[in-house]
Amino acid sequence: MIDTGKNQSFDYELGVVAGFSELVNAGVKQLALSSPMSSDQMDAFIVEAEKVAAKYNVSVYRESDLMVTDLFPANIAKDQDVLLLYQGTTKDAYLSLKNDRNNLKATDQYKGESRLQIARRFGRMLSYSPKKINQLLAKNTSYRTMQDFGIRASNVFLYYKDLQAASQFYSEILGLERLASYDNADIFRIAADSYLILVDAAKGMHSADEPKTVALALLTDQLDEWWVYLKRQNVPVKYDYKPKTGNAHDGFVMIDPEGYLLEFERFKQHKENDLFIPLLDQNSTVIQRSKPDNKVPENLGFHSSITWLYYKDILGMQNFVEDVMGLEMVADQGWTKIYKVSDTGFLGLVDERRGMHKFTEDKAVTVSFILEDLDGWFDYVQKHQPFELRSDQINAGPEDKYRAFVGYDPEGYYLEFDKFYEHQDNEKLLQYLNN
Repeated sequence: MIDTGKNQSFDYELGVVAGFSELVNAGVKQLALSSPMSSDQMDAFIVEAEKVAAKYNVSVYRESDLMVTDLFPANIAKDQDVLLLYQGTTKDAYLSLKNDRNNLKATDQYKGESRLQIARRFGRMLSYSPKKINQLLAKNTSYRTMQDFGIRASNVFLYYKDLQAASQFYSEILGLERLASYDNADIFRIAADSYLILVDAAKGMHSADEPKTVALALLTDQLDEWWVYLKRQNVPVKYDYKPKTGNAHDGFVMIDPEGYLLEFERFKQHKENDLFIPLLDQNSTVIQRSKPDNKVPENLGFHSSITWLYYKDILGMQNFVEDVMGLEMVADQGWTKIYKVSDTGFLGLVDERRGMHKFTEDKAVTVSFILEDLDGWFDYVQKHQPFELRSDQINAGPEDKYRAFVGYDPEGYYLEFDKFYEHQDNEKLLQYLNN
C-alpha cells in the first residue's frame, strides 16, 4: 500500500524498500511501490534505494506519472515520483497495463466494467487478494459486493414431492433441529449459522422432477460413527466410505428420500486445506435433536456444511463469486473451489467434468443467503445489474414472516436473498440468527 507521509526519514523509507524487496524476491509480491516523493527528494533517495533493492535481486523503476486506478484516491501520487520494485518482466506488464488504460481514456471507454477491470489487473499485479481489491474499490467508488450488506447465515433450498417424508428423514434419521414449519416448507439447522430448507415442490420455484444438480456436504469429525449408524438405518449409499492416508479429505455419499446426494465429509491437514482447516477448527459440533424419539446416537452431529454446485466454466464462476458476491476462497482443489459464506456455511464450485453431477440447464435447488441489509443489496443489484433478477421487487412472505428476492447466477442456479422477521413461527430461527 502507498504511504503518503512526507515527513518520514529516508531511513524509514529505505526500510520499507528493503521489506518490499524481500517480499518480491520471495515471490510473495509481484510488484511493490515506494512512498510518493517530490522529484528533488527522489533524486537523493533513489541512489540508496537501488542499493537496498539490489541486495534482494530486485530492480527499481522510477515512475513520475504513476498509473492511478480506482484502487487509490486520484491524487495519491499527484506531481510526485514513485519507485516500482520488481523482478523479470513485471515492469513491462505494468507499462502495458498503463498503455491499455490510456487507450481507453483516449477513446472515452474508461468507464464501467472496463475501468473496473483495469483496477483489478493492477491489484493483481500488486499481489492483492480479491478480497483486498474489493475493499479498496468499495472505499473509492460506488462498487459493492453482497458481502458489504452483511451475511448472517448460509442456506440452501431443496424441493420434494413428499415434504413430510423428507422432513421426517432429516429430523429423525439425521437428527437436525426443525426450527420452523411453514405451509410450504420446513427450516432445519445444520450448524451454527448454516441452514437447510425443505420445500413442497408443488408450491415452490422448482419442480421435484428437475435434475438435482447439487450435493450437500455435512462436515463432521465423526465419519466412522456416522457411517456405521446410517448403514444400520438402511440409508441408500452412493459412494462407500474408504478413508485413505494422505488424502485431503475422507467421506462417503448417501442418498436422501428423493435422490439428493448427501456427502458426509472430513477435511484433513493437507496443503490444499491450509486456509480451510483453521476455519473449521473454530466450529463446534452441533448436537441437535428435533424429537426425543429420533434415532441418532447422542454424540453425533455436524460442525459445518458445504453446498456443492456444478459448472461448465469454473474460472467464470470464480470471478462471479469473488467479484459480485464478495466471497473469499478458503480451499482450492483444482477442479473444485470452496468459498466461505458464513462461519459454518461454505459454497463449493465443482467442474462438472469431474464432479458427481454434470451441468444441467434446470436444477432443483436454490442457493440462499440470509442478509442483514436486504434492501440495500436489492437496490444495488437493481442499479448496477451484476446479475439478472427474477423479479423487479422484493417479495414478502405470508404474514410478513420474511422478505426475499431471487436472481440467477451465470449458469442458471437460483440465488435467493432473505431476511426473516419477528413472528411466532420464526421464534427459534431468530434466536439462532440473532446470536
